[in-house]
Amino acid sequence: MPVLPLIIGTYTTTLGHVDGHNEGILGTSLDTTTGEFGPVTLLARTRNPSYLALSADGRSLYASDESADAGDRTGGTVTAFTRDPATGTLTTQTCRPSGAGACHVVVDPSGRYVLAANYVSGSVSVFPIGADGDIGEPTAVVQHEGSSVHPRRQTAAHAHMIGIDPRTGDVLVPDLGMDAVLGYTLGPDGTLTARPELRIDAPAGAGPRHLAFHPDGERVYVLCELGSTVLAHRRDGTGFRRTAVVSTLPEGFDEPNLTAAIRVSPSGRHVLVSNRGHDSIAVLRVDDDSDEPVLVHNEPGRGTYPRELALSPDGRIVLLGNQNSDELVAFTFDDDNGALTHLGTLNTANPVCVVFP
Repeated sequence: MPVLPLIIGTYTTTLGHVDGHNEGILGTSLDTTTGEFGPVTLLARTRNPSYLALSADGRSLYASDESADAGDRTGGTVTAFTRDPATGTLTTQTCRPSGAGACHVVVDPSGRYVLAANYVSGSVSVFPIGADGDIGEPTAVVQHEGSSVHPRRQTAAHAHMIGIDPRTGDVLVPDLGMDAVLGYTLGPDGTLTARPELRIDAPAGAGPRHLAFHPDGERVYVLCELGSTVLAHRRDGTGFRRTAVVSTLPEGFDEPNLTAAIRVSPSGRHVLVSNRGHDSIAVLRVDDDSDEPVLVHNEPGRGTYPRELALSPDGRIVLLGNQNSDELVAFTFDDDNGALTHLGTLNTANPVCVVFP
């Protein structure tokens, strides 16, 4: 598609890690031939919609509100919106309390539940989806317990993402504070049952943040924010076996860096990671049946603190959201050799999530 419609999540208030100064959820488009972005429209005025999830039919959108001071364990929410597929217009339905620092949201494959990861409170919430796309009271709230070695970032549990195993439907939750990925089964009644055999332990201080599955369903890559590493795993029985630890940084770089987002190309030939500090996209090559990705190069992000890295459904366009320099940067991506070529830049405040309707 020459013109790619986009929905953008942003920050609207100042939190401990960001000076938010946008207004809510935005809509725009990208001409993938010329690199020009279309007009930016405010689709919904809402607080800190830092992560978004779209229903399979495109008629509902769900946003996590990352609000919460360090001492506020109830400040985050999840909001449901109806969406007109023809115009993109959003209409607010219901806003539900989720947990402090609700930072990630996903719709489960059945389309019956929305799951949210709450960073500050270190918990996972499950919301039922009604026939009209609205969300009800939580069917489950699971509290993580644990800590690790980092004196500031790992004094308590910090659930950071909801991953869904494409083969089994199991729920995998990277917890930065615990240095672990915890596994659950989502029941038909919306409850979460712990699956200890799915647990993935990270090296002490690594800080697992996000994960992404390879298209073959056999390999999963855990992105560690504090360690700037990708932990490669292969399915092994009912769990996962680590096969490699790969840095996202070029050799010799020793300045502060925090990784943010990880994507796998549709072909499975490359893993892409955003680096905040080095301010780059790390491109890792995955050879056929290889258990160890190889860092090919780091593409400059053309801005500072790239939190979001989104890959278009066909894998040909990469969008990088530079949180602190207020740009959404588009690149073309050559999946044959991993090359990224700058296509265009949109100036907008705090673009930190992109979905493709």
